Amino acid sequence: MRLVKASEMQEMDRLAIQELGIPGVVLMENAARGASRIFLEHFDPPQDSLVLVICGRGNNGGDGYVMARYLLQAGLKVAVVVLSDLEKISGDALINLEIIRHMGLETVEAPDPDTWAGLGQALKDCDYIIDGILGTGLNSPVRGLYAQVIEEVNASEKPVMAIDIPSGLNADTGQIMGIAVDADLTVTFGFPKLGQLMFPGADLVGRLARIDIGIPDTVADQVPTECHVVEPEYFSSLFHSEKGDIHKGNRGHLLILAGSTGKTGAATLTALGALRAGAGLVTLGVPRGLNHILESKLTEAMTVPLPETEDGGLSLEAEKEIKGLIEGKTALAIGPGLSTNEETSALVRKIVSTCGLPMVIDADGLNGLASELNVLADHKGKRILTPHPGEMGGLTGLKNSDIQSDRAGTAIRFAKEHGCYLVLKGARTLIAEPDGKIFLNPTGGPALASGGSGDVLTGLIAGLLARGWPMAKAAMAGVYMHGMAADLLAEDMGQAGILAGELLDVLPELMAAIARGEWPLEDLPFHMDFYHPL
Repeated sequence: MRLVKASEMQEMDRLAIQELGIPGVVLMENAARGASRIFLEHFDPPQDSLVLVICGRGNNGGDGYVMARYLLQAGLKVAVVVLSDLEKISGDALINLEIIRHMGLETVEAPDPDTWAGLGQALKDCDYIIDGILGTGLNSPVRGLYAQVIEEVNASEKPVMAIDIPSGLNADTGQIMGIAVDADLTVTFGFPKLGQLMFPGADLVGRLARIDIGIPDTVADQVPTECHVVEPEYFSSLFHSEKGDIHKGNRGHLLILAGSTGKTGAATLTALGALRAGAGLVTLGVPRGLNHILESKLTEAMTVPLPETEDGGLSLEAEKEIKGLIEGKTALAIGPGLSTNEETSALVRKIVSTCGLPMVIDADGLNGLASELNVLADHKGKRILTPHPGEMGGLTGLKNSDIQSDRAGTAIRFAKEHGCYLVLKGARTLIAEPDGKIFLNPTGGPALASGGSGDVLTGLIAGLLARGWPMAKAAMAGVYMHGMAADLLAEDMGQAGILAGELLDVLPELMAAIARGEWPLEDLPFHMDFYHPL
């Protein structure tokens, strides 16, 4: 499913209006008619309920005027407050404002804080609020009257529906621009906006429903978009494309370089994640002093003892043996639990720069790369980096707050600059491709906030790479299944206390369900209803 930025949706509107000749007032009518239908279906308001529609000066206010008309026709009582002098309303919004005024619908202007303060009783008396204050084009902090109104709307604790996007939310990043409406329901127009699915804004959207407002596909397809939601159909066919006479050699052989003193768990979980992804063979290269531990922990994977540093990590002397191990392998995973010993980091850089295998780099592998990212250049498109925001800060030099305030932009820029695939972990994990496309993963939640879950993810992605999957599909499928496994466990166990190793037991059944097209979409933390205007 496509996600759009505010400018992309605005361009679709412009093309529909200026090139096809669809009047803007028609698009506004379609949008608000659909929004009214969803409002009635979602809240099921009793007859004679009072709906307060709060409108700004722009087209979001225009949508509010149309909704007021439809809700009045549905038997509800409606009051409209315009946060502007009425003579400043123009265009399609003015057309619809004049219609409801001719109908005798109560319309009050409140262009300043004093006037708004005099309407305090209306906020207390209403049963529902419709937010038509600010639209998707907002890119600066909300101040003054609008900030005051939003604060009082949130404090009212009345059920709120947001038109297109909660006022105060950045449509591209999901950031709260000072203050934003906390909605129970958001009805968005055309395509969902990236910022509606990104945190912290996703917490303010409530239920998200999408309205097709009548922009033809021929117009929408003229506007390139870089953002999509990960959906199982992107990769489900790869789970059942194997022949009946397959053997372990046909499913690839993954080499993992992981572990150091005190971090054998990371190596173990990575290996088990790869096996659960269906890799035929897994070999784990570990510091020599830890080999007996990993042999005890792992029954199905092979282990190879390698030269180690004094503090129990892999040493530079291991390079020659690792080059021999690479022969005959189909993919490599490097980093989980390796340590940040400078000698180990130097080894990481050598392996990343010289190994031609498709590769997943995680954890201390990323820390080892941070000082010399140029080593990625020789193998463009064959590296998947899987940082959490802290590790992303090490790779980019950015503050955590800067990364989180523009997760998508940060990921896209890095992937394009370094010619790699980037999995930026966190709430709503993102997968960025070297060509600038980005995919938002809808699965996963607080259940993944436990040590070792990232190691399982590294193994999952690397195991799929070992099976010969394309880089993008391996990243998307690994992230999607990892999150879905946590979601399924959380249904019975809650969001806290789930162990990373418990994710492994869910994966085979989950992969089989995806292959059969039986994934439980209705159970996803993000679910969107779609309504056609006809």
